[in-house]
Amino acid sequence: MKIHYNLNQLPPFSNGVVTTGAFDGVHKGHQQIIARMRAIAAEIDGETIIITFHPHPRKITSSIPGEIKQLTSLNERIALLEKAGIDHLVVIPFDYQFSNLTASEYISAFLVKHFHPNTIIVGYDHHFGKGRMGNFEMLVNAGKEYHFKVEQINEQLIDNEIVSSTQIRNCLSEKNITKANELLGYAYFFDGFIVRGNQIGRTIGFPTANLHINDEEKMIPNNGVYAVRVTGKCLENKLFDGMMNIGVRPTVDGHKKVIEVNIFDFDKEIYEQTITVMVYDYIRGEEKFSGLDALKAQLNKDKEKAATILQQYP
Repeated sequence: MKIHYNLNQLPPFSNGVVTTGAFDGVHKGHQQIIARMRAIAAEIDGETIIITFHPHPRKITSSIPGEIKQLTSLNERIALLEKAGIDHLVVIPFDYQFSNLTASEYISAFLVKHFHPNTIIVGYDHHFGKGRMGNFEMLVNAGKEYHFKVEQINEQLIDNEIVSSTQIRNCLSEKNITKANELLGYAYFFDGFIVRGNQIGRTIGFPTANLHINDEEKMIPNNGVYAVRVTGKCLENKLFDGMMNIGVRPTVDGHKKVIEVNIFDFDKEIYEQTITVMVYDYIRGEEKFSGLDALKAQLNKDKEKAATILQQYP
């Protein structure tokens, strides 16, 4: 996949099959669009082109700072789209000037001028231009003038629910991890940098990797205990089962929120390294126990439950 950051340095595309969007999560709905793009490109000996935006458009258009939490960072989106087999990814800096393009300007001065599409693929709810005034019908009419085809992909449904980034965020917020993962098509993941904690876990046989999340816009599940897998260079890129706690640890101190992962069958020091955490299921909420012995007894139960859950995902 070739990645382009400058509109004025794009190559001449051959029979471009184009779609646009934030593609946050690259979920099953997005994957349906990509599959159709690739099929059309194969039929016409064309190239698949995804136009995405950075930062997320709602970060610019929303009046509430920090309102939008992202499922995937730009680098994560790039990796997922490359895995999906896209030919070209064009990253557009989304700013106030771009957000003020009218729908007709968006078509003529952006899509047609820079991409000369053969076919434009859009999702069922696609809108564009200032005030989101542009729609499928407007694209179809413009296609007659500028000689491109337009195809609309119906909504992807799972259990009669529409797959969307918003729905996935809601599932994560509600700790419905299995549903979020079903909509994504993979286990939700995030990166964390390992920092030194107070090492109380070591004293009860459950050492943890305490994580700092560098990406403030990355969505993190709500407080609780989760079944996870972890990987990273410091783990020799192997997968390890584990369990994660997010919260204030009421039995220990009850103040500072932490994200800590107990990696099963692993006892090496990996401070100041980055690991990827893949979240598979929610186990329980945070509880305050009578002491460390009671906490240890519960952690043994949590570990057993996490191991049982992860056996379902070979």
